Amino acid sequence: MGFREHSAPVRRILGIVLAVLLVGGVAVAVAVGREEQGTGTGPGTATKTVRGVIGSEKAEFFADPKVVEALAAKGYTLRTETSGSWAMEQLPLKGYDFVFPASKSPADELRKKAGGAGSVLRPFYSPLVVVAHTGAARVLADAGLATLRGRHAGMLHMKPLLDAAQADRTWQQLKGAEKYGELSGSLFVSTTDPGASSSGALYLAAASYVADGGRVADGDAAVARTAPLLRKLISVQGAQQTSSDAPFRDFVSGVGNPLVLVYESQVASLLIRGQGVGDDLVVLYPDTTVSSDHTLVPVTEEGRAVGELLVNDPALRALAVRHGFRPQGAPADFAAAVAPHSAYLNPSLTGVRQAPVPTSAVLHALARRAQGESS
Repeated sequence: MGFREHSAPVRRILGIVLAVLLVGGVAVAVAVGREEQGTGTGPGTATKTVRGVIGSEKAEFFADPKVVEALAAKGYTLRTETSGSWAMEQLPLKGYDFVFPASKSPADELRKKAGGAGSVLRPFYSPLVVVAHTGAARVLADAGLATLRGRHAGMLHMKPLLDAAQADRTWQQLKGAEKYGELSGSLFVSTTDPGASSSGALYLAAASYVADGGRVADGDAAVARTAPLLRKLISVQGAQQTSSDAPFRDFVSGVGNPLVLVYESQVASLLIRGQGVGDDLVVLYPDTTVSSDHTLVPVTEEGRAVGELLVNDPALRALAVRHGFRPQGAPADFAAAVAPHSAYLNPSLTGVRQAPVPTSAVLHALARRAQGESS
């Protein structure tokens, strides 16, 4: 007989064998899963997959194997996607368990869309800072725009900086800038796109607050008063990124603009984990800044459970600190972690004033006017 004559019986036999193996395999998988779930050890502990959208500044935290392990020990596996915080407002929330922007204002709007999975949670926060190279920081200090504390830290004076922007000052007009080839053109702080990213929008909030004499923008009249200045702050930058991750990485690698707005957590994370930031880095804390309250919006009960773990679980709190975040209600944890790096950081935020954040609607209006839109 040829192959064709044997093919049908052979297929039946193979089908029976495969079926037996498949049933056996499923039985083994179920048994292993039950054993691991019962003991609370091993990779099989994570029984629920939870999907979320996060800001890129938290991507490394959630990708950390220790964070994955800590969540698995509590029964969760996370699948995350990154997005600019303001861009999250446009996402359909169906299919996600939580949304985790970098500040409260977009979270407030997302909460309205999310429905009834409970109130928002704020596991940790991070103030905005400006990173500069040593030469740029010294030129700013000599011009009265900054005050340095040692070689790697200092304070950026927002009012003089905004006055310089209003007057269209350039680096070449500042004494000493001629020593550094990269210091040319308009004097500005490079930010993310305020229409898509939280850090860029929060910078406008702080600038508006300072420029308007310490008043929080609360409507059209307030927006109109500072709109021309905010337009100058944005128009000189050209194309802007939608998240703070790429500009910070560019800066650390030695390319990009002389002054870049980032989250303190991005600097602190490298220092705490011993990855180094180079001897040419200066961290300037704006004397008036806005803290980024990383705010988790639960869409489902599973998403809420993960948020509560991030707030309350000691292991996850310690890992958040390791990634440079300041846990809510536990300032001593952060201070202890960054104590060896006080040459760069300001754990107590001495001399830093926190500007109140306008409502989401007003922040959007500030961003639109800053980007040249009429309303």
